[in-house]
Amino acid sequence: MADAPVIAFFPEAGFGAALTCVGIANALRTRGARPVFICPPGFNGIFADYGFQEYCLPLGAPLPADEDWRAFGRRHLPHLNLSPIDQIETYVAPTWEAIVETAIGAEAPLAALLTRLRPDTVVLDNVVMFPAIARAGCPWVRIVSGAETEIPDDAIPPHCSGLATGDREGRAAFISRYLKAIAPAHGRYSRFRAAAGLAPLPPGQFLETSPDLNLLLTPSVLRHDRARPLDPGRFTHLEGAVRHEGPFDLPSFGNRQGPLIYVSFGSLGALDVALMQRMIAVFGKMRARFIVHVGAWRDAYRGVPDNVHLDGWYPQPSVLAMADLFIHHGGNSGLCEALYHGVPSLILPHGWDGHDNATRAVETGTGRKLHRADWTEEMLITTIREMFGDRAMRERLASNATVMQARSGADLAADRILALASGPRPSGG
Repeated sequence: MADAPVIAFFPEAGFGAALTCVGIANALRTRGARPVFICPPGFNGIFADYGFQEYCLPLGAPLPADEDWRAFGRRHLPHLNLSPIDQIETYVAPTWEAIVETAIGAEAPLAALLTRLRPDTVVLDNVVMFPAIARAGCPWVRIVSGAETEIPDDAIPPHCSGLATGDREGRAAFISRYLKAIAPAHGRYSRFRAAAGLAPLPPGQFLETSPDLNLLLTPSVLRHDRARPLDPGRFTHLEGAVRHEGPFDLPSFGNRQGPLIYVSFGSLGALDVALMQRMIAVFGKMRARFIVHVGAWRDAYRGVPDNVHLDGWYPQPSVLAMADLFIHHGGNSGLCEALYHGVPSLILPHGWDGHDNATRAVETGTGRKLHRADWTEEMLITTIREMFGDRAMRERLASNATVMQARSGADLAADRILALASGPRPSGG
């Protein structure tokens, strides 16, 4: 293994990106490569559990620890109930400020680590560029594990807007307000890039596309028609790149019967215990079985109905393979996993590209959406019942699942990354 190409993965501090990278890294490992993971404090052990070597950025770097991000999330919980355009100043701009702060703090330790590792390729799954990666002396890969709206185009809605395709008036209003609100964070980031010798990015952008290879998760059933089609020589669509987890043993629900519904709002959504308790109370009145991800807050729940099973973690792809409906926040990885298994999505978005995915699921007939908090018991029950009765949606999802399952996105990504890593190193950097 001494000559095995070293592939350094650097996912953002989110489980969707982290586990997408794990799936691709597994495929690379079977091909004889040596994948390793760079991770911030708070993600220690995640990748080691899958058998990968971890390199944690030094604790002296001013990266937010896990508890800091939780505090950030709790502080912004009220803002998650706002419309996408009203989240710009209250949630999106502060998030960009925190992301830029993280990137600046990570630069020196990341550069030192890359110098020590000397990877053959760096795989970045993030929303911001770290200059140390561009200057590492090896090719780098960008994974777009979020919605494809991360790569802007005049014919598709702006990222995080939740706008319908073709809403030109809404697009102009959103972009104007967005650029104004994030200008301070973008200006600070631009100065940071300039000091590191990197060219500036257009207003509103914090991450360029890779000159070498870009991998997009968005499957064809959700894909937009672009005004400027992406170059197939640099952009590869992975049809979801869904990973495989170990088997899941379905818990006992006693005598309770009915369809199986999986519920997860990610680590941020799990912070909103009050909203989850309200939803669980409705679940207890339905003829269905519910598996509910509650993150680190399992002990906060009392009197759980006997048709509801709670836990802090589930092997999500394995659960979805058994589920009849997925209720979630619109994270792209989860949406892709649902599509892969032919499971309809009821999306209650709380921010970021969840708004885009919720709207796109409705547009493509692969799911429905509700406001994350502005729903009534009757509204939630009726929507779930209507989705179970939507035969056209079920048939559409089954047909798409056949397409996605016939193509291993993780294997395709591994082949492309390995070909890049095996080529000559760039002369610059």
